[in-house]
Amino acid sequence: MSILSTIGRYAAEYSAARTRYLTERQVRSLPAEIQKDIGWPDAYATNRAPRLQSGSWAGDK
Repeated sequence: MSILSTIGRYAAEYSAARTRYLTERQVRSLPAEIQKDIGWPDAYATNRAPRLQSGSWAGDK
């Protein structure tokens, strides 16, 4: 694996994490009723749980 592919992979992971953060921020800024209608807190916790355990930034890859 070359250094450029490693840097590219880290850049892609950072970009995906930033996109998730910005999306979460926008959804959290919605009124509570709309968040409840789309199932935000429950759906987010369910979808996010497996990713937190993988530790991609902790050198797990």
